[in-house]
Amino acid sequence: MSVMNLAEDIREASKADRVYVNLRRRIRELALPPGAPLRKEEIALALGVSRAPVSEAIARLAEEGLVEVFPQHGSFVAPIRAADVRESLFIRAALETEAMRRLAPLADDALVAELEANLAGQRAALDEADLSRFYDLDEGLHALLFGAVESPRAARLLDAARAPLDRVRRLSLPGPGRPEATFAEHRRLVDAIASRDAELASAAMRVHLAQVARAIEPELARHDTPEKDR
Repeated sequence: MSVMNLAEDIREASKADRVYVNLRRRIRELALPPGAPLRKEEIALALGVSRAPVSEAIARLAEEGLVEVFPQHGSFVAPIRAADVRESLFIRAALETEAMRRLAPLADDALVAELEANLAGQRAALDEADLSRFYDLDEGLHALLFGAVESPRAARLLDAARAPLDRVRRLSLPGPGRPEATFAEHRRLVDAIASRDAELASAAMRVHLAQVARAIEPELARHDTPEKDR
């Protein structure tokens, strides 16, 4: 392969990554709701790329279960499937509780300070009733915790597992009392890390994710599919 061809491949990969990140975020934030068509020409024009990077990005999203591709009919944002979300919670609980157990004894003051700064931002977002910013900071807190374990492969697995879950969480977060309860759970997570107690930290994450599961269950019930229709 020539240097010019290699450079072109890198540029195309970069474009596909940019399209992928853009679409994935919009799907997870419900800006592109379940069932929304993904028209390649419109996406390419809006993002200033050719159809090829868009096709590649859509294929990656289909692998994650966020998009469905129907030959001759087009690509659409996948419906929310309760079974997929519950499986995501199972994977997330396994990864994040173990991450907390490993992280707590090794956490340094710099990490605790970062976590405290994130919590301060969450508190301000709640005080201003800015749930969108609160949700971003929620994701940021979990990213700080898991990132500190320094396991890139596990981080990729966790990110893929979170994808089906995030849409339902955004639907359920505004529920009565849930934002404040989420903040309180995050407060306990950070306190557990600051204590450097591995079992306490693991338990705090387990309780938090159990509460997430409980909070989203009413929304999941709306998306349950009878066995015969799966």
